[in-house]
Amino acid sequence: MKEICLGKTGLRVTRIGMGGIPIQRLSVEEADRLIVQAVELGINFFDSARIYTDSERKFGRVLPEVRQRVFIASKSFSRSRDQILSDVTTSLRELRTDVVDIYQCHNVASEKELDQVLAPQGAVAGLLQAQKSGKIRFIGISGHKPWILVSALQRFDFDTIQIPFNFMETAAAATLIPLAREKKCGLIAMKPIGGGNIRHVGFNFRYIFSAGIDVAIPGMDSVDQVRENLSVLKKLAPLSAAEIASLEEERRELGNDFCRRCEYCLPCPQGLPIAFLHVLKNYYFRYGLKDWVWERLQALDKTFQDCSACGECVRKCPYHLDNPAIFSAAWEKISRDRRPSATPAGRD
Repeated sequence: MKEICLGKTGLRVTRIGMGGIPIQRLSVEEADRLIVQAVELGINFFDSARIYTDSERKFGRVLPEVRQRVFIASKSFSRSRDQILSDVTTSLRELRTDVVDIYQCHNVASEKELDQVLAPQGAVAGLLQAQKSGKIRFIGISGHKPWILVSALQRFDFDTIQIPFNFMETAAAATLIPLAREKKCGLIAMKPIGGGNIRHVGFNFRYIFSAGIDVAIPGMDSVDQVRENLSVLKKLAPLSAAEIASLEEERRELGNDFCRRCEYCLPCPQGLPIAFLHVLKNYYFRYGLKDWVWERLQALDKTFQDCSACGECVRKCPYHLDNPAIFSAAWEKISRDRRPSATPAGRD
């Protein structure tokens, strides 16, 4: 298993770790089996967050048994010292550990939020206090906007940065990654497969690592996914011109309006399974599995046409996807496809 030193932390982490979002959808027993298998297959870096419902608790059922072999990261949306100290305490309890290796200020999305976490009574002050008392080892920050994280690195010596990075989302390559490398800040790629949208998984991971990312943390909910993702570590050579062309074609096909399945948009006031609807849309239009998708739509309580266009999901989405417009267009095309053909002339 290929490992790398995660910036100045000194932690020797596997190039592919495990993100904590998908295990929320698994039963306790399924999550137990998956995490055990991930460890046995060599993964030693696990990332969760306070906002990920029972993700920390599920990691905490398995990882304490192998605590000396693994590194655990978590994160909090709290912006004040007292709030994040409370979250650290909760994380320690849920993860059943005495120390979290990396604790991150989660999804800092504006200069105003950065000012809040760096204020004298802000979240970073709380993490420094937690670090001093031995509850956490290193301090990180995550976000979806590279320019905000560049500012963060210029204002505080963070140990790690977590950003969305893949062949479809390359904004961090120009300034953030070089700055992080200069400051020996560990680089963690979230959404490395674009929420499962990217088909050329091996090519994509090779691009990610050649661009300077230390560890990628795809969300995985099956052992097959773990095996597939780890298999790319057998060959991390630079991409050939033909391989780059394949990814470029996929970029054009996918566009920018694709869901990364972070599920920050949930819960939907109307009860729509937003991320799953995006999956079904992709299977219908990208893969041509129209009958398969239609059967599943019939089994759902709420689907595309039940969107009220309230806009709450748009406000909560880190990418501000216009889900109401996307769902309306998808339903119009799908329902038109499923509409019975007009009766041929001369027949009744």
